[in-house]
Amino acid sequence: MRKALLPSLIILATILLVIRIFYLQVVDETLKLKSENNAIKKKFEYPERGYMYDRNGKLLVANQASYDIMVIPRELKKTDTLEFCQLLNITKEDFIKKIEKAKVYSPRLPSVFMSQLNKSEFAAFQEKIRKYEGFYFQKRSLRDYEVAFGANIFGFITQVNEKLVAKNPYYNSGDLIGRQGVEESYEDLLKGIKGIKYIQKDKYNREIGSYKDGKYDTIAVQGEDINLTIDAELQKYGEELMINKRGGIVAIEPSTGEILALVTAPSYDPGILVGRQRSKNYTALYHDSIAKPLYDRGLLAEYPPGSPFKILTGLVALQEGVIDENSTVFCNHGFSYARGRFMRCHCRGGALQLHRGIYESCNSYFATAYMKTINKYAKPAQAVDVWANHMTSFGLGQFMGYDLPTGKKGKIPTSKTYKRIYPNGGWRSTTIVSNAIGQGEVLMTPIQLANMMAIVANEGFYFTPHIIKKIEGHQIDKKFTTKHTTTIDKKYYKPMISGLFDVYNMGTASALKVEGIDICGKTGTAENFAKIGGKRVQLKDHSIFVAFAPKDNPKIAIAVMVENGGFGSTIAGPIASLMIEKYLRQKITRLDLEKRILTTSLQAQYAKLGGLSEAVKLQLRISDSILKKKTQIPINKAKIDSTPIVKKVI
Repeated sequence: MRKALLPSLIILATILLVIRIFYLQVVDETLKLKSENNAIKKKFEYPERGYMYDRNGKLLVANQASYDIMVIPRELKKTDTLEFCQLLNITKEDFIKKIEKAKVYSPRLPSVFMSQLNKSEFAAFQEKIRKYEGFYFQKRSLRDYEVAFGANIFGFITQVNEKLVAKNPYYNSGDLIGRQGVEESYEDLLKGIKGIKYIQKDKYNREIGSYKDGKYDTIAVQGEDINLTIDAELQKYGEELMINKRGGIVAIEPSTGEILALVTAPSYDPGILVGRQRSKNYTALYHDSIAKPLYDRGLLAEYPPGSPFKILTGLVALQEGVIDENSTVFCNHGFSYARGRFMRCHCRGGALQLHRGIYESCNSYFATAYMKTINKYAKPAQAVDVWANHMTSFGLGQFMGYDLPTGKKGKIPTSKTYKRIYPNGGWRSTTIVSNAIGQGEVLMTPIQLANMMAIVANEGFYFTPHIIKKIEGHQIDKKFTTKHTTTIDKKYYKPMISGLFDVYNMGTASALKVEGIDICGKTGTAENFAKIGGKRVQLKDHSIFVAFAPKDNPKIAIAVMVENGGFGSTIAGPIASLMIEKYLRQKITRLDLEKRILTTSLQAQYAKLGGLSEAVKLQLRISDSILKKKTQIPINKAKIDSTPIVKKVI
């Protein structure tokens, strides 16, 4: 009995193994399809990517047909290389290099030999493709931009790299993937699902028909269409206003957190990153270290917020009970305090209460309020952390969680910050008082500034800013419909809103009023330093403006940051007023402001930072054309020497 046990086990194991092999090779043939089977060829059918629309249903991004020439190195036969290269306008050296690269990837699998041929290029080569064994066409879908703006929002599509192919089995060499912007954030929905056809080949490597009559074939499924929260006309107008300027504009609908406009300047036409010139154009944009057109200043640029930060200083002081609406501070056009420090002030001076302190933007008032907040607690470290906790409730000093793949935290200092700066201690409220007016260690991004104004407009709450409005058949992520409440009681927002309203009536933005629209706003000017020639040099200040409108039932909150723009009421303020009127009325009545902004160039200021990039210089003619159409007046060439908008002629 014991002698028969071992042979029995061997026989049983053999039977099980034979059954398994029979099942895999005869019954279940999917293993053949997954392997590099020489007798079965995979043909992929690539779906169209989902379309993009704006909040009003305007088509922004569609698709166009494109063709890649694919090569399977093992199947190459003798080729008339000279004729082949002439057809594709490449050199023999390029031909050899591409073939060698394909062999490195895989001798048996298809690789992209040349990508993104348009219809005319494809037609010229299609007639002769049969002469070149080992080569075939792969139809794909490229983006077709219906607008020449919004590049930073859309992102772009590009070929996957080998690292991603190895990591994600869905992608093959030559496949396209979304990068940056919405294309990257919503890649899984936009890309759709590839279809696959399995083709049987004979021993001579000739195609003889569908494998198993197409039993395992699948059809391509188009990507999901999406509606963005962007208002296309507002976005376009914002980019026009920022010609010959650098900075960012962010507009948000306070009641929902939907991003209405996300402008970065300089920008570029998204259409230049489509087709065979994509690589060349992207390289030019990527290496433009002067204008940085790929750098989204609305999301990435961290600036001292300047006077708009006084809104938060005042709200925290009210919440902490160190001031009330009637608290009075005397300002002698400056604020002196211990250790020989002095803070200048540009208000009219005299005795000020909260309301006037806001609309005249009194440094003395808010410096006093800030120091009272810090001095309320026995230890400055404890006080700063209490203050920082209030700031955090506004989404500051952290990633905001919006649905775009790039961003910065900004900076809100805590006790740890000052322990690093002052390891021996000795710091106090007078040491860090610059925080009160948005200088010091405080940094914010334009989207954080816009969200701050949305919170004030809502009297204490906000929804995480987001760019997606609707996806057919899908629910929007719940985090975008979840209400966030700040640590400041609702009752303290009303006096702040009253003061911000009078910024337009009798304060620093009185010249920016739009008849019939009640706007609440705040001007800002932030000091601007840069290293030039190894030295720290103070340049023209950044121009900042934040606002929301209408005062009652607000529909738009906005932040404008213009680098080297000077006073907040000079450039950023007019842009904010124009954007608000454009959104609420779809027309402009303040044509005087529009004309001034459109014809203002700051390129002379930017030239001090290292000259003007070649991509910027190249576009002078396009800038002239855009501005002439908008203003219908002669453009002064001495003032407008270049433009940061990179168009299709790059």
